[in-house]
Amino acid sequence: MTLKLTVDGDRWRAHLRSVVDEIPGLVPVAKGNGYGLGIARLARRADWLGSDVVAVGTYAEVPEIASRYRGDMIVLTPWRPPAVGRSEPDLPTDLADRVIHTVSRPSDLGELLARQPGARVVLERMTSMRRHGLSAEELWALAGLARNRARLEGFSIHLPMGEHGANLAEARRLMTDIIGAGAADGATVWVSHLTPTELATLRSEYADLTIRPRIGTALWLGDRGALRVTSTVQDVHAIDRGDTYGYRGRHALRPGHLVVASGGTAHGLGLSAPTGESSLRARASAAARGGLDAVGVVRSPYLLDGMQLFFAEPPHMQASMLLLPHGATAPEVGDELEVRVRYTTTTFDEIALD
Repeated sequence: MTLKLTVDGDRWRAHLRSVVDEIPGLVPVAKGNGYGLGIARLARRADWLGSDVVAVGTYAEVPEIASRYRGDMIVLTPWRPPAVGRSEPDLPTDLADRVIHTVSRPSDLGELLARQPGARVVLERMTSMRRHGLSAEELWALAGLARNRARLEGFSIHLPMGEHGANLAEARRLMTDIIGAGAADGATVWVSHLTPTELATLRSEYADLTIRPRIGTALWLGDRGALRVTSTVQDVHAIDRGDTYGYRGRHALRPGHLVVASGGTAHGLGLSAPTGESSLRARASAAARGGLDAVGVVRSPYLLDGMQLFFAEPPHMQASMLLLPHGATAPEVGDELEVRVRYTTTTFDEIALD
């Protein structure tokens, strides 16, 4: 009785190969839950793709990636010293030589080099995200030290998730700062969240630099048709109006069926997070959903014959209770329901990939 991800292996691998062939110099991103697929699987696939470097999220992910992948690893989370309460691990020499550190504060470079002389580093320029990064003046001041005492592997810009070419203008401004920091012919600039058109334009305008896009979602999840998520029906119960059910003793408002299906909060289902949408239409939809929430009517990610079911109550840790309206054909125990998930927050009981 599982929440299962089934991957059409041939179709998925063909998609991966097509993306890598289309975007030379692509750096696969393997972090977090591995976009639902697991970082170990992504590491093996990056090795199969022949990638020379993989972007990982944190230092804690390095050992697992390194045991399944032969290339280098660039850590996206900036390096921090013990003084700020987070000491990055001292890596074994053979592993340290494969790791590229991100430096986003002037004071961190000296401390990193004291712990690992000659460390491989990239200098991150602050973008409009304002998450991590150096100002233009800090970048210019730090570049000389990085060249003299470290192995400077280039410069990094992590742009917001722009739409319709919105990031190109900002990327151009930041490239000017990188040139000002003394980027020589062939220097590498690591970038995130540029469209293929933006990337092509930037490469043509800065042909003397090597621009390497870090790509995760569009690579691993770019062909959603190759991925199918299903839940197993664990139980089905007929209910009449007024019947009591669930942990909280709710009363049925109308007849129908209760469907108990695998998948719950332990898998990442039924959890809410701030929406990434900012349009008026999106805000109106959120307000409408809030009104339904207030009366205990919440759509679930489960579908039966294309019909989206409602939660009967908040999902449990490993199972969810769903409402099936009167007149709809009830599933049998052991049947599968389609589930629409956010892959980056979902943990599956089983992943079937041929």
